Amino acid sequence: MTVSDKTAEQVIEPGVIGKGRWIERWEPENELFWEARGKAIAFRNLIFSIVAEHIGFSVWLLWSIVVVRMYGTFDESGALVAAGANGWALTAGQGFTLLAVASGVGAFLRVPYTFAVPIFGGRNWTVISALLLLIPTLGLAWVVARPETPFGVLVAIAATAGFGGGNFASSMSNITFFYPDKEKGWALGLNAAGGNIGVAVAQKLVPVVIGISAFGLSAAGLVYVPLALASAILAFLFMDNLREAKADPKPTAASLKHGHTWLMAFLYIGTFGSFIGYSAAFPTLLTVVFERADIALGWGFLGALVGSLARPYGGKLADRVGGSVITLGAFIAMAVAGVAAVIGVQQESLGLFFVSFMALFAFTGIGNGSTYRMIPSIFTRIQADKGENTDESRLDFKRQAAGAVGIISAVGAFGGFAIPFVYMIAREQTGSIVPALQAYVVVFLVMAALTWGFYLRKGAAMRNV
Repeated sequence: MTVSDKTAEQVIEPGVIGKGRWIERWEPENELFWEARGKAIAFRNLIFSIVAEHIGFSVWLLWSIVVVRMYGTFDESGALVAAGANGWALTAGQGFTLLAVASGVGAFLRVPYTFAVPIFGGRNWTVISALLLLIPTLGLAWVVARPETPFGVLVAIAATAGFGGGNFASSMSNITFFYPDKEKGWALGLNAAGGNIGVAVAQKLVPVVIGISAFGLSAAGLVYVPLALASAILAFLFMDNLREAKADPKPTAASLKHGHTWLMAFLYIGTFGSFIGYSAAFPTLLTVVFERADIALGWGFLGALVGSLARPYGGKLADRVGGSVITLGAFIAMAVAGVAAVIGVQQESLGLFFVSFMALFAFTGIGNGSTYRMIPSIFTRIQADKGENTDESRLDFKRQAAGAVGIISAVGAFGGFAIPFVYMIAREQTGSIVPALQAYVVVFLVMAALTWGFYLRKGAAMRNV
């Protein structure tokens, strides 16, 4: 860098939006700047990030409601009694496979999507990722009208819905740069909730659109084509790129060296993985376990809605009392709700099952918000323990935390891949989903123990993060 370059850099005020909507300097921890200009800019980016992520989540979970109309009715011998919409006759196992593949691809794509923010810039990548949603939406619209399509092709097209799942990692990684540490929990929780609620909106909106549209099942994909385009245009017009977020991907890679990154990723499987897995499977469970497709189509969206609305409050509570405390409480409550769900299935009580799942969704949302709040706190503690307090080291650890957010979200999202498969295996092997629910209860208790041992136990290096 030349002397003139340094001089030019010094005179650029924080928050100035330059060519290509790049902000060269960003100082959210500077309270004067934050109150005067930073908060408004950050909130504007947050709003349009939520819009894009909302559409992404909606597309990711489109198949969760579409497959409910594609199931066939079979007798005890396995013979087809009646086909579903458009002549489709999917089995429960095939439906769970479609849900798992869409969730799994979305989880996998979160890794490259995390690296995309430092490479392209947050605003630029939001535009690109929104346009990529045209692939799964148009693909769904095409394939559901062709029941003669081989199941392998159907799986491949459902897999492209994963583009919508990848959006979350880049969005969260980007937004974490905009906010000061004291407000990250609420901001990240709100950003995530706005995206998560896309699941509920899709599960409520799609059955209505299918019912009134001449395109039938194809309308489920077609309705999101203009919405994806609109989110790309809005991001192009109103979002910004942060120069400090655009760097080489080394800080993200460096975050992988910390054991706490992987531990938090495991815990996130229990919170977000549960949320996305249950969101995908819940309408199908109501259909195949209780044979109530009407409730699945009319009320299955409530689970995702409850979990989404709970998420920012989990972050806000974590801001006040500490993320680890809220996370521990969430896991314990999820285990209790899981036991109630087991009883509901065993007693064939749809009411108890439905209410217990609402509780599960609520506490996954709270846990989602609190675990995300723990991540920047952990990296701040790591920086302090290393005794590195220069501007350069603070920025490096901030970038590591942002990278960890994306990596953790990717690993955690694999819960959405595993949960439908576990349900499928349990039902095919035992005729019931009870073994799957019992396994989840055990996992929640293990995660509660790990949270206490590493983040709350007296003497723990990361106590009370």
